[in-house]
Amino acid sequence: MPHAEIAGVEATPRTRLRWWTELPLILLVYACYSAGRLLARGDVSTAVDHGVAILDIEKALFLNAEHPLNRLFTSEPWIGIPADFWYASLHYLVTPVILVWLFRSRAVRYRAARTWLMTSTFIGLIGFTLLPTCPPRLLAESYGFVDTMAQYSSYGWWGGEASAPRGMGGMTNQYAAMPSLHVGWSLWCGVMLWRYGGTRLAKTAAVAYPLITTIVVMGTANHYFLDAVAGAAVMGVGLLLTPFVLRTAERVRTRYATRHAVTSAASGAAATAVPGDTPAPVVSAGCQTSAGERIPRQRESRFESGAEPSAAPQDAGDGAPAPAR
Repeated sequence: MPHAEIAGVEATPRTRLRWWTELPLILLVYACYSAGRLLARGDVSTAVDHGVAILDIEKALFLNAEHPLNRLFTSEPWIGIPADFWYASLHYLVTPVILVWLFRSRAVRYRAARTWLMTSTFIGLIGFTLLPTCPPRLLAESYGFVDTMAQYSSYGWWGGEASAPRGMGGMTNQYAAMPSLHVGWSLWCGVMLWRYGGTRLAKTAAVAYPLITTIVVMGTANHYFLDAVAGAAVMGVGLLLTPFVLRTAERVRTRYATRHAVTSAASGAAATAVPGDTPAPVVSAGCQTSAGERIPRQRESRFESGAEPSAAPQDAGDGAPAPAR
């Protein structure tokens, strides 16, 4: 049974996709993502206030799953250490692998999937800018959270400041917690695996990967549960906006191609023109005549001023007899 297409999204690309155009585009979006996380620092006290407010809302709604998970991860290294590797690595490995897989084996659906992911990522950057949020691990000790990335930092390449490599913690924005794009991207990966995987193992991974990622981001005290919910909501909004983004990109591409074709044609005509030439007169609104065919007043145009036609029979008017052979 064929898969249903994403609502409102054209599955077949208008132009053939090339890896040398796709790769710079993806790198550009990732660079914007990294720069956005770095630049949207905001005020630390405001970020702490936002984090405490989210925690209070969760407690009021009985959604506070972060504390028991964090205690489990800190007391059981065989859970906490793999979870830290999961958080620090898979976010940047699984998503590109699935993008490449879609590009190679599901090219007709790749454009919509890629646009969905990129649109959602930019929405997430807006959230980082407007709502800087202190993650649970950076709250005061009185809130009861332990930073597992710092606790198990000797087992991995990350430092105690963040999931970035040692010495590079200052190059990332640790208050870009709302929404959780770890959860958002893992949800995107799960949808792609479920729709296009085609095997039971792929469908199992489609469910397990975003679910485990959600547990990991809370257990490592990097995100609140509502951060994860916001990450899923961002992906939903991105999915709804994807058809509009695709249509807009297609209009821009078509307009650019049309202008380029007109400019190329004009440049080609100017290049082939000989200086000093005068354009040939248009006869009878562009209609052509066969060889030897006469039209009214053609004789006058064939002779210079003051020249007289010869008396040869072939120069006589229409109806003159042809010379004898």
